[in-house]
Amino acid sequence: MRPLIFLPVSVLFLAIAGCGKESDELPEDGRDFDGVQYSDPAPYTGRVIDGYLKNARVWLDMDGDSQYTSGPMEYELASGRKVVLASGEPTAMSGEGGQFTLDTSELVIEPEIGPDIDPRAFPLHALALPGKTVEQTRSGDVAVPRAFMLSAEPGVRNITPLTTLARFRRLIALESLFGTADSSLASLAGINLLRDYVLAEDDQAHAYARAMARFMASQFPDAYNDLLAKPDSDGTERLLTRPAAFLLGVSMVQNAGDVIAAVDSAAQGNYANVDVDLIDLPQVPLELSDPLLLTSQQIYAQPDRSDKLPANRSDILISAELEFEYSEDGRLQSISSEGCLVPSMQEIARLVSVNGYMAQLSTQWLPSASLSPQSKIAYDNPGVDERLVFDWANRSASFETVTTCYQNEGIVPGSTELGGNPEVTYSWSFDNGKLKELVAQGGTSIRTLVPELSNAPAGFTGYQLTEDGGELESMTYSGGLQSCTIDEKVDAENAAQVVTGFHEYAFSGYEPQPVGFVGLSFEFDTRDGLNRPLSYGFLAPQMSQLSNVDAENGFEWALYYPARTSETPLGGTPNLIQEAFLKTYGGGRACGREFEGVPSGVFARVAYRYQNLSEYLVELLE
Repeated sequence: MRPLIFLPVSVLFLAIAGCGKESDELPEDGRDFDGVQYSDPAPYTGRVIDGYLKNARVWLDMDGDSQYTSGPMEYELASGRKVVLASGEPTAMSGEGGQFTLDTSELVIEPEIGPDIDPRAFPLHALALPGKTVEQTRSGDVAVPRAFMLSAEPGVRNITPLTTLARFRRLIALESLFGTADSSLASLAGINLLRDYVLAEDDQAHAYARAMARFMASQFPDAYNDLLAKPDSDGTERLLTRPAAFLLGVSMVQNAGDVIAAVDSAAQGNYANVDVDLIDLPQVPLELSDPLLLTSQQIYAQPDRSDKLPANRSDILISAELEFEYSEDGRLQSISSEGCLVPSMQEIARLVSVNGYMAQLSTQWLPSASLSPQSKIAYDNPGVDERLVFDWANRSASFETVTTCYQNEGIVPGSTELGGNPEVTYSWSFDNGKLKELVAQGGTSIRTLVPELSNAPAGFTGYQLTEDGGELESMTYSGGLQSCTIDEKVDAENAAQVVTGFHEYAFSGYEPQPVGFVGLSFEFDTRDGLNRPLSYGFLAPQMSQLSNVDAENGFEWALYYPARTSETPLGGTPNLIQEAFLKTYGGGRACGREFEGVPSGVFARVAYRYQNLSEYLVELLE
C-alpha cells in the first residue's frame, strides 16, 4: 500500500532555468514564467482568492507542517548543511486585490555555504481569519465569518480553493487529477484550477471555489477558529497537527464532487447569478486527531489436513475476512465479510455504548469467529457474503447474510444476494446516557441483552442475555480488579505479557456446564498503568455442538499485543490487539505468571489490521 505523503517530494510547476530577471507580474494561471531564474532576490508575489481576500495570513511552508513557523528556524540544505532563518518562514498579510509580497531575502545563501533557496520549491498557504479577512466583492468588502485554510502546489502563486483541491489530489498521488473513474469531478474537466478565475471572469470556477471555501470552513476546528477570532490574533498561531491539516485536505478531495454537484444543481447553467451562500452543502464531521482504527480482521478457522477443531495453529486456513467501514469522523458505519461475520451482541453493545466511535474503546473490537465449515465455503466464492450496517441516527442496525452458518440458531438467508430484507435487526435504547438494552430480532426468536455494570472493569461490562423472555446466558463480575505480585521467576522488565490483575466473574446458562468450566476470571496485564485484557472463558453451544468441533470444556480467547517496548503508533493506544487465538478453556491459573505463549492447538486465529483514519480515507479515494 502506498504510504501517506505529507511533504511534496517533487516540484510540479518549476520554471525552467534561463537568463534574465524575474518579472513581478503573474500570469493568469498563477505559475511562474518559463525561462526565468532568480539572478536577484525578486519579491515573491501572488494572490489569495476566494473572491479576492484581503488581510489573510500567507506563508511559504518550508517545513511542510501546514502551519506558520516563526524564527529562528533551522533549515537543512540539499547538501546536508544547515542554515538559520532568523525570521522563520517568509510570511505576509494579503492586501488589496488579495495581493501579497513575501520577503525572501533570507533565502539568499552565502556562496560558500550553498545555492540560494528557491521559494518555488515550497507550497504556499493562506489562512482566512474570521472577522478580519475580507472578501472583496462588487458590493463591497464582506468579512469572512469562519476561518479556512488554502494552499497551492510549489511554484503556483494563486492560492485558491481550486489550487487547494489540485494540490491535495497530487499529494494523495491519485493517478490523474480528474480520472475517468471520478465522474463526480467531470464539471471541472475544462477548468484551469491554477488561474485567477476572478480576473478571467470564469463564473463557473468562481462559484465552485466559493462553495468549496464554505465547505472547508465548516470542517475547520472550532478551537482554532475561536483562537483566530480573538482581537489580538494575527494568524501566526499554531494549533493544527500535520495529520489534521492533511485530513482537512483529504476530506475536501473526498467531498468535492458533492460540493460541485450542489452548485451545478443550484446554478442550472447560470453560474454568474447563483447565490453560493444559500446552497445546501454536505455537512461532514471530521475527526482531526487521526485515530488509529481497526480496518480489517482475517479469521483462520478451517483445518487443512484434518476435519476437526482444535487443530495445530499452522494447520488452519483462512475462512473469513472482515472489513470495517468508517465515516470521516471515525464512526463505524458497517462491517462487511467474505465468509461468516458472527455478529456478537456483546460487541455491538460495547460499540453502541460509545455511539459507534471505535477509537473510544480501548481494545476496539474483541474477536469472534465462525467455526462452521460453511464459512470457508462462502469465503472461497468471490464477493461479500455478510454485512452489518449501523444506522446511528435511528439507533438500529441490520444484518444480512447469504450463508448457512447460522441455521442452528434459526437464521437462514432470505436470498442468494445481499440487499434484500435483513435476516436480523438490532435496536437499542439509553437511560441517562447509558445503554439500557440491545434487542435482536431474527430467525424465530427475539434476544435482549441488558448490560450489567456492577463491579465491571471499564469498557468490559457484564450482561444478561435473554431469548424470548427466558435467560439464555449471563456474565456477572464479583468484586473489583484484584492485583497481584509478579512471580520472582518472571523477567518483569522484558516479558511481553504478564498477568498482574484479574477480575472474577460468573457465567450462567447452558446447564449442565462442563465440569472443567470453573475458576472464571478476566485476566489483565496492568503494567505501565495499562489494562491490557489477556484472556477470558465462555460457553457457546452454537459452536461446540458443530460436528467438526471438540470443545468439552468450553472456549477461551487469548489476546496478544505488540511488544511492550514497541512504539505506540500515532493516534493509537497500547491496548490494540495484534492477534487472538480461540482455544480450549484452561481453567483458573495463578496470577503473577508470565502469560502463556501463542498456543499450538487452536480453534481459530484472528489477525488484526489497523490504519490511521487519514490512511483509510486515502485508500477509499484510490
